Amino acid sequence: METKNKNSLKPFFSLILSGKIPRLALAIGLTASFITTLVGLSIPLLTREMVDGFSANSINMALAGILAVVFIIQAICDGFSTYFLSYAGQKVVASLRERMWFKLLRLPVRYFDEKRSGETVSRVVNDTGIVESLISDHFPQFVSGIITIVGSVIILLIMDWKMTLLMLVAVPITTFIMIPLGMKMHNISKTLQDETASFTGNVQQTLSEIRLMKASNAEHTEKTKGLSGISKLFEYGLKEARIFALVSPFMHLVIMIVIVAIIGYGGIRVADGTMSAGSLIAFLLYLFQIVFPITSFTMFFTQLQKAKGATERIIEILNTGEEEGQKGIERDIANEPVRVENVSFSYSNDEPVLHNVSFDVEPGQMIAFVGPSGGGKTTMFGLLERFYEPSSGVIKIGETPIGELSMKSWRSQIGYVSQDSPMMAGTIRENLCYGLDNADEIDDQKLWEVAEMAFAADFIKQFPDRLDTEVGERGVKLSGGQRQRIAIARAFLRDPKMLMMDEATASLDSQSEGIVQQALARLMEGRTTFVIAHRLSTIVNADQIMFIEKGEITGMGRHHELIASHALYREFAERQLT
Repeated sequence: METKNKNSLKPFFSLILSGKIPRLALAIGLTASFITTLVGLSIPLLTREMVDGFSANSINMALAGILAVVFIIQAICDGFSTYFLSYAGQKVVASLRERMWFKLLRLPVRYFDEKRSGETVSRVVNDTGIVESLISDHFPQFVSGIITIVGSVIILLIMDWKMTLLMLVAVPITTFIMIPLGMKMHNISKTLQDETASFTGNVQQTLSEIRLMKASNAEHTEKTKGLSGISKLFEYGLKEARIFALVSPFMHLVIMIVIVAIIGYGGIRVADGTMSAGSLIAFLLYLFQIVFPITSFTMFFTQLQKAKGATERIIEILNTGEEEGQKGIERDIANEPVRVENVSFSYSNDEPVLHNVSFDVEPGQMIAFVGPSGGGKTTMFGLLERFYEPSSGVIKIGETPIGELSMKSWRSQIGYVSQDSPMMAGTIRENLCYGLDNADEIDDQKLWEVAEMAFAADFIKQFPDRLDTEVGERGVKLSGGQRQRIAIARAFLRDPKMLMMDEATASLDSQSEGIVQQALARLMEGRTTFVIAHRLSTIVNADQIMFIEKGEITGMGRHHELIASHALYREFAERQLT
């Protein structure tokens, strides 16, 4: 049963049929293909009449004219068929890519923690490309080929059933060879797609961290890693090539044997007067109409096996559980307390990160998380942001668990300023408005206003293109302080009810830090604020400081209270503040 399911095409067809199939285009394409085939099937019969009617002095001009009209009609219908069937295929694959892209956007952060982004990109681009090639290029030829073969075989059986059976002997021989080769191609193709995804992931990771690679003199390391990936792709590419090297010559050999046998047997029939020369030519023409589609079938079934492997990976992504962004309560969280009750969390079953964490935060308070690295501070932020769900316990806003609020409503009311201030490739304007539903309605006056509040307006005005200045990938054309101030301006523009800051000044020089601290102080006014503190000097005035170590809160209070009661916090303070 397991083998049967493994080799089943049902998942592939279910995936394709679940997409948006343009029925009108498909119907037009199939109808045009049917007409093309019917018209094409008349050509050998007309040729037979013309050949049998030849004489030394005349050619039947009427038949020649009919043949010319038939060729024109066939060409026109074939063009319509090819276009509309390709359109239908492209539309199905576009729908599939759309579903995958929307799915990826809704997947939880946990999924991307476990999967490399380059591999996921390969699934969206390379794997769907294999399906696209099958549907857009090979499927139209397959459909028209089926109609051609069925029509040709029927006519040949009527014309001469003995010669037709002689030709059909090649079918079981070909099938016997092709089926095991197709199964082998499926396994090779699946492995090749995995290796392609892995190689794509390595390339993307290396190029995205090109500065780290060069600063670390890691060119040789990455060269070795890249050569290993290229070598594996080459190896599996050769395995694919061996399959094709067997398939193509074998099909050519079978076809040539059939043609020679038909010509030999037909020649004997013509010589003894039981078949006319025109009938033999017509038979050969029908044979060629069968041969060419069979050759394309070889490529179709080979590509189908490759598409099966790609489909498995695509379905794996589409079946992954996603965030429910729009579902839940729409609620204003301003002036509401935050309650964290017995929250525990682990990234995997055997690695607890937080254990029975509880605390209350009143509206407008500044709460700071302090502690050694790996203690759980960033994980606590991830839970508050709802990047992850607690393994046990609950986080509430007022008396409502935050899990009951819609994801969109919750996150739209939170401003997040991180240490590295991530930015998207594009302009300063696009980064300020990123993710806002009303981005097109925000005028420059409002953007300059939030830029002033974040102490960013002065440096933006120094750029020739001002708000339309390109920031580069990940904002590399801006300094760390500039990126931080744009991140703060972005938070001002959203007017969040709650702030989360992962020590936004930790990596800045003293001059930039002073400016950013002023901007942050403005941003924090009147808002409930959570801060991950690496420098105690930035949180000595916090309303509440929570010391987290080994996933537990071991101390809670104001600065002076923890100095008196918590030995490790006192050690941190003595090291940094004296």
